[in-house]
Amino acid sequence: MRKKIVAGNWKMNLEYSEGISLFSEIVNMVRDEKKGDQTVVICSPFIHLNSLAQLGNGVVKIGAQNCHQNESGAYTGEISAKMIKSTGSEYVLVGHSERRQYFAESDELLASKTVIALQHNLVPIFCIGETLDERNNGSYYHVLETQLENGVFGLSAEDFGKVILAYEPVWAIGTGLTASPEQAQDIHAFIRAKIDAKYGMSVADDTTILYGGSCNPKNAAELFAQHDIDGGLIGGASLKSRDFVDIVKTFNS
Repeated sequence: MRKKIVAGNWKMNLEYSEGISLFSEIVNMVRDEKKGDQTVVICSPFIHLNSLAQLGNGVVKIGAQNCHQNESGAYTGEISAKMIKSTGSEYVLVGHSERRQYFAESDELLASKTVIALQHNLVPIFCIGETLDERNNGSYYHVLETQLENGVFGLSAEDFGKVILAYEPVWAIGTGLTASPEQAQDIHAFIRAKIDAKYGMSVADDTTILYGGSCNPKNAAELFAQHDIDGGLIGGASLKSRDFVDIVKTFNS
């Protein structure tokens, strides 16, 4: 069954005490103001994971922003899915555009990360999206299809059913630009159609697809009202408790 999800991505922000303070505000506000059945997730830097998992108390779920593709080993500076799971975290971002761009993460590498996350009962939030050049030259459908095929379509239907997808137009991340509701819906419907072609309509109908790309309290309601958009992966607005919870509240009605 498709879930309504609002997931915040703090990226490389907030030292330890700042993260605890912001998260405490979010938990208290969500507890008081969330009226619907939406799931709320914060994907924090690694230093916060264990403390946030304890503070969240089931009201707000916790996710990591990345994991290594191997179980363990001599990979200085990396963190494994098993380690993440041991903190009490339930989710992990895989394939965020910034990981793809700045760390040259390939679809094949991200497929491996997805598999190991699932093996440790973490829910992968698998990100796909096109650059501005790919949008402008018309190749974006092909780009997105390739990212799906190489990244997650190698999974069994059962495992794929545990994955959350996030469409993040790279040209709308941190730029202040946002895909129009019509543009976003078009891509989300395209993604769902590709899932239908691969796994069947039942799986496609049950897959949660989030929009990530400068989503904020002003545009969230119109975006989330689109038929195939099931919530958001929120960047900058997740660093402000009021803005983030106002996006969560979009689903209250």
